[in-house]
Amino acid sequence: MKNSAKTSRAAGIATERDPRWTSVIARDPGADGAFVYSVKTTGVYCRPSCPSRRARPENVRFHATCEDAEHAGFRPCRRCRPNEASLAERHARIVAGICRSIEAAEQVPSLEELAARAGLSPFHFHRIFKAITGVTPRAYAAVHRTRRVTRELRRGRSVTEAIFDAGFSSSGRFYENAGRLLGMTPTQFRAGGRNAELRFAIRECSLGSILVASSPRGVCAILLGEDPDSLTRELQDRFPLARLIGGDAGFERLVARVLRFAEAPALGLDLPLDVRGTAFQQRVWQALREVPAGSTISYGELAKRIGAPRSARAVARACAANALAVAIPCHRVVSADGGLSGYRWGVERKRELLKREAVDKRARRVSVRR
Repeated sequence: MKNSAKTSRAAGIATERDPRWTSVIARDPGADGAFVYSVKTTGVYCRPSCPSRRARPENVRFHATCEDAEHAGFRPCRRCRPNEASLAERHARIVAGICRSIEAAEQVPSLEELAARAGLSPFHFHRIFKAITGVTPRAYAAVHRTRRVTRELRRGRSVTEAIFDAGFSSSGRFYENAGRLLGMTPTQFRAGGRNAELRFAIRECSLGSILVASSPRGVCAILLGEDPDSLTRELQDRFPLARLIGGDAGFERLVARVLRFAEAPALGLDLPLDVRGTAFQQRVWQALREVPAGSTISYGELAKRIGAPRSARAVARACAANALAVAIPCHRVVSADGGLSGYRWGVERKRELLKREAVDKRARRVSVRR
């Protein structure tokens, strides 16, 4: 009996030291599919997120696959059904199918119609769709239709034809958000930005070369790099037919303020911004602007903050698409372990910006204490 008890305790200790046990304790859905665990006293095996009463660690064994667990003589749990697709996987498949139906529809289906197709209540469907995609069904449809408009405009269709062919019931609905989504009027977009005037200048700062561009709506680009010519080409690629002109005295003062801000981000940039992106990108960028200077946030935390906890990768792509360096502070986003990970304008610049903000933060604390 003593030997049996010692063996049981040793097995329990070994299980508790296994990192997979942490996932079982937390009932982590993120670990589903990575392994399953069996309980010898019940004869069943479960997925890590199983809500059943937690087993004693000495009775638990881990298995790489369901087949391994069944080969060892265990049967699948009837509660978490580890041998079937997880709830998250089923939801992802449902939402993927709904996205395809939205894209194929001539007119955007109502929330009730989409929920009926998914076999869910409108409230439940709306919540699941937003959690997986990061946007509401209505916002997803609007962005997709805008893409259809831009595609038709690039093909040379008239603005009216492009708007109605994309499924908008009236031109007024599209024009309400056209400036924010296209960055200019539809007619100007159709012409590749022809007649749209962008003032720009390239200066040198401690971060390297910096390009500042402004439209009548505000600062539309702050680009960092080593080669001024490359920065100019990047701006031209964004607006192939726009008129790029030099700045007047007022624009030079704006450039000077941006340069001061780049050198000391904690000062803030009190200038109008011409922020252009999809609905999801806009949400990510707005949340980024709310992260205080001297602080950092992970991609996963940022995804949770915008109400899309499963969209960390999409958040990372939105950060990479940011054209307003420092003003939209994607340098404050780090990996889950605190590592700097990638940065569109180079990890060394990211490290330097975070260093400057940390110094400013400490200086402010000292000033407050005094």
